[in-house]
This record gives sequence, structure tokens and C-alpha cells, in this order.
Amino acid sequence: MNLSFENKVAFVTGAANGIGRAAALAFAREGASVTVADVSEQGNKETARMIEDMGGRALAVTCDVTQVDDVKGAMDQTVRAFGRLDAAFNNAGVEQKKLVPLAELDEDEWDRIINIDLRSVFLCMKYEIPLMLKHGGGAIVNTSSGAGVIGIKGNPAYTSAKHGVIGITRAAALDYAAANVRINAVCPGYIDTPMMARFTGDTAEGRARVISEEPIGRMGMPEEIANAVLWLCSDMAAFVVGHAMVIDGGQTVS
Repeated sequence: MNLSFENKVAFVTGAANGIGRAAALAFAREGASVTVADVSEQGNKETARMIEDMGGRALAVTCDVTQVDDVKGAMDQTVRAFGRLDAAFNNAGVEQKKLVPLAELDEDEWDRIINIDLRSVFLCMKYEIPLMLKHGGGAIVNTSSGAGVIGIKGNPAYTSAKHGVIGITRAAALDYAAANVRINAVCPGYIDTPMMARFTGDTAEGRARVISEEPIGRMGMPEEIANAVLWLCSDMAAFVVGHAMVIDGGQTVS
């Protein structure tokens, strides 16, 4: 049992930066051919270039994960390029534009968050799982959040979506465990990414406020989440099914 992904194919959404980019690079370092998918064409191509520069194989696919045709197309391109699918990290997501109480949340903003953060996980798994079943199994990791295990004041849409990611992960895990498709989730805390920069206003004061909520005294790094994703997708986690792994520096321990 090892962490190697030699001769394996991985698919990563939200791969243009942050956690998605870190995971795509980590899969490639361990030998996987990687499809990187994101709505940001420029950032996505840069991730693919970084993989190729380190000697890996990458396919960049511009993909809106809320759209069925885009998701199906990304799966089709992956199979044409690499022949199969063994691991998937459904990571694409966005934050609310601002923190507001539920009654003040705009309906369009609710729909936007639910579509990107939850519907996308459903769509991706719907088209990933059949490809994995054709080759005897695989592993999927979905990105939830610390907001998936606790309530976040002023964040009703994001909290709902991330709780939903854990729910759909657990349900699908039970559906396909006997078919050797393992499905789990990661729940990152405050991670130093472009999303977090937006959340903090990219100011020293905003960063200090966030760090003050972390018992470990710092934000996490994207690579720390990527390490967990690779472990969950590897043979080393062969008995881990339907788990929501919290990686948050102790933020949600209390």
C-alpha cells in the first residue's frame, strides 16, 4: 500500500489556484495524469503548464461545473486523452459575496452558492462514478468546509451548501462502497488562498482577525489540504468510506 498514482488518472475541479492547484500538482508529483478543470481559462492553463514543467501529463479543460454539458464534456475529454478515470477531487467553490442574516440574503445569491458549491458536486459525481466503475473502482474527494460541520453566522447559503456536500458524500459513499468506489470529503478551515484573501479584504487586519480564530495560530496552506486529498484517494485509505475529514487547525474542536 502506497501513495503512488503511477498509471492513474486524476480529475480536479477548481484547479486554477489555491487548494485545487495544490492538489493537481500533488497528484502529478505522485505520477498521475491530471485533468485540471476550472471556469478560469488562464489560471487553469497555468496549472497545466506547471504540471508539464515538472514532467507530468496534464489536460486543461475550461469547465463551468454547474453546467451538465460542461461536466460531461470534461469527462469525455479526460477519457479521450488518458483512457480512464481513477481519482477525482471535486473542489470548485465560491464564498458568499458578503455576510448577511438569512432574511437579508438575496435569492439569486442563494442560488449561485448552492449551484456552484453543491450542485456541482452532484453533477461531477454523477459523471465520474460510471467511468470509475468501468475500470473496477476509484476514489472521490469532495470539498466541504469547517462550515459543513458548524453553523456560521451571516453565512446561510455557504453553510447550507457545505453541510449538503457532507450529506451527498455520505449517501453516495454508501451507494458505491461495495463497488470499490470510495467517496469522502475534506473540510478545510481557514486556508491561505485567493478566496481567503477576498474574505479578509486582503488586509493585515483581516488576516489577523481570521488567524485569531485558529487555535494553531496561523492559516493553513493549500498543500496541507492537498496532502489529505491524496491520502484519501490512495490505497493507504482503502478502509475510509463516507468520512468528512476536518483539517482546520483546531478551529471547530470546541
